[in-house]
Amino acid sequence: MSVLLLDEGNDVSRQALTLARRFGEPRSLPMDAVQPFAPDALAAALARAADELDATAVVAAGTERGNEVIARLAARTGLPFAANCILVEPGNPLTLTRLRWGGSLLEEARMHTALPLLTVAPHTLPADQGPAPQPVDVKRPDERELAVHIVEHIRPSNGGVSLGEAKVIVSGGRGVGSKEGFAIIEELASLLGAAVGCSRAVTSAGWRPHSDQVGQTGTKVSPEVYIACGISGATQHMAGLKGAKRIVAINSDPQAPLMLNADYTVTGDLKEIVPAISAEIRKRR
Repeated sequence: MSVLLLDEGNDVSRQALTLARRFGEPRSLPMDAVQPFAPDALAAALARAADELDATAVVAAGTERGNEVIARLAARTGLPFAANCILVEPGNPLTLTRLRWGGSLLEEARMHTALPLLTVAPHTLPADQGPAPQPVDVKRPDERELAVHIVEHIRPSNGGVSLGEAKVIVSGGRGVGSKEGFAIIEELASLLGAAVGCSRAVTSAGWRPHSDQVGQTGTKVSPEVYIACGISGATQHMAGLKGAKRIVAINSDPQAPLMLNADYTVTGDLKEIVPAISAEIRKRR
């Protein structure tokens, strides 16, 4: 029995592979098999490969691209699709547990189908350490399947450090006060070789672009250290931090939700504390 994995070639796909192995011998369809990225073409390729392999499941990482491609595959085939799974027990019906409402709710469900379409919530399973699955052949896509595709990549405003890959993130919220107030956040991030992030309130105010937003409707991150400055920690924001190894929170309100969930906290005015941290780093260097 074969299970088909949409492989992005990174850790989140290795985490999806951990779950995929429960369905049989994995075969992979690389996300970069179609260039530039064209979700309809990838969905069509997955449909053809699943049919040829008589696949028992199609699995992908629950990233923006993974969810988009599998959703298009579901629309194309009329099959049910369960996103952000963290636990699956193969069978018919298949039983599964998945994250809902930004990770604040666990849903237990049954899926009645011969071919389940699943994505795996990032940073909820260990990465598979076994051999990489053998790739499947991908035929040249039909021109109609390429109608929607990537035409340009715009370099992020955070100096080129990707939020999704950053080991350290310095993030600011409403408490920063203004667009200009992010100068001290950027300064600290520069000293630490970190990416700059922000909360949804900041992007809504127009202080930072959406590409900097961390959270359920932004980027889900998994840094070694996440430094949150002036962020209250609403559920939407916390949904993006589940993969962070250590959280440092700086806030004037000691009862803010993020302060209560952080590993280390500093209570006080971030406009005094953040520059003091930057000064201490310079002094020690």
